[in-house]
Amino acid sequence: MSRQTGGDALAGQLAREGVEIVFAVPGVQLDWAIDGLRKVSNQIRLVGTRHEQSTSYMADGYARASGKVGVCLVVPGPGVLNAMAGLSTAYACNSRVLCIAGDIFSANVGRNLGLLHEVRDQTGILSSVTKWQGRASRPEDVPKTIAEAFAQLRSAGPKPAAVEISHDVLSSAAEFDLEDTDHALNPLAPSAEQIAAAAKLLASSRTPAIYVGGGALAANASDALAAFAERIQAPVIMGENGRGALSDRHPLALNALEGRAVMPHADLVFVAGSRFVDTALGKPAWPSDAARYVYINTDAAVASTPRRADVFIQGDCRLALEQLERAAPQRPPLKMDLGAVRKWAAEQMREIEPQGAWLKALRSAIPDDGILVNELTQVGYFARIAYPVYQPNTFFTPGYQGTLGYGFPTALGAALGSNGRMVVSINGDGGFGWNLQELATARKYNIAAAIVVFNDGHFGNVRRMQHDQFGQEYGVELQNPHFDRLASAFEIPCVSADAPAQLEKALRDHAGRGGPTLIEARVGAMPSPWHLLRLMPPPFAPGRPAPANPLGEPPPRTN
Repeated sequence: MSRQTGGDALAGQLAREGVEIVFAVPGVQLDWAIDGLRKVSNQIRLVGTRHEQSTSYMADGYARASGKVGVCLVVPGPGVLNAMAGLSTAYACNSRVLCIAGDIFSANVGRNLGLLHEVRDQTGILSSVTKWQGRASRPEDVPKTIAEAFAQLRSAGPKPAAVEISHDVLSSAAEFDLEDTDHALNPLAPSAEQIAAAAKLLASSRTPAIYVGGGALAANASDALAAFAERIQAPVIMGENGRGALSDRHPLALNALEGRAVMPHADLVFVAGSRFVDTALGKPAWPSDAARYVYINTDAAVASTPRRADVFIQGDCRLALEQLERAAPQRPPLKMDLGAVRKWAAEQMREIEPQGAWLKALRSAIPDDGILVNELTQVGYFARIAYPVYQPNTFFTPGYQGTLGYGFPTALGAALGSNGRMVVSINGDGGFGWNLQELATARKYNIAAAIVVFNDGHFGNVRRMQHDQFGQEYGVELQNPHFDRLASAFEIPCVSADAPAQLEKALRDHAGRGGPTLIEARVGAMPSPWHLLRLMPPPFAPGRPAPANPLGEPPPRTN
């Protein structure tokens, strides 16, 4: 044992857990934690951001790109509240993020005295966006509390976790040993009975299909998914958050629009790692006459109303798909004409320009293993179905949170965790304003991210919705900076791209230069892709029927 402060204990245990980067904004309740990190600076890099929101976003991006735990460190109260947006995004996207939150002096927690940075029930606030919360009440408790947090993060159901440590606990000294740790993941294995029940349904199915969400990516289930799909010859429909779970080059891979043609013909649907609800209306995501559903998830709630699960497999997606593949006989080649389905979808997507041309430029310039951090912008919405994704964890979304402004700081974290792979962030001028101050962070640490801002001078999507609903716009025009001058102020190269070919060249030049690059793409109003993304009622849908299903009318179903 050695006598050290709680801050030393925190830093030492983080190093033992294999943490390489901590994203933080220093503050008075964290002084001893920051000092502890200084002492292990040869093992852990401290990345200081300009806003607490960015600490959690960057930790999320780092976790998704690296496959490791992303760690953020914030002061209590306003620091925690600022970090909540990033934590809620990490929660929605099954991301392993640890938030370490300082707190007021431990004797005063819960007394509501109005102390600096005090908020009522900080633990309860954190619990809304984490799977587990812990508190170290003494300096000697810090190592085991951090070790337990990592055990929780590596266990079933990847979600963020939080640890609170009061100011006096970090500054006090005690004798302690660091905790031994197991870096291996501990996924939840499904039961043999659940696998057998699903296999029985599969045996009587003629036209199975597979729908995958972000949980499949979080479980690293891509190889298992491909093997199972090929075994049962089932088309794989990837939701917005499941893009890349199967390469878009795979003959069985479909995007969500293509899935609309296939789903009515499926008599059995495996839903792997998805909540399977329409995020706007709270209804089942895919109205279908499919006779049976098998849900695969660590969270039993995903199989509850408004959805119907004939079989629920509670367990890790990868393990479940591997066991299902072993339990299923090899089926003959798929007779469904997926080529006709892709042509049907391509004809509908062709009208969405200039978004399509911008996406082609992005895809041409970004290597297969490069990461596109997709934002809530006009090009980004269409990217959900129109940007081809070839490898897992190369297409980042904010999940059902839809956190506008998440993309730029998340991309910075992704770049730090990408092991040299290209990282591109696409933003609208509105969303980029949330965290444009992080250009300082990009410059300070020379982070190699391409930051694309599509500038139309408005909150473009809101403007279009206002026109569709009310025939006029209000409150959506933006006063933007001169982006070239903004970049120059931070000594970051800035390139203008008024056409897709110029964007492609700018990205290629960026890849050869290193460090951050800001690319301003000046654009105008763009057509709505929402009728291709969502089965939504007017005024969001344009009121014209979709082309006839290329597979014909589905046969009648009997339950």
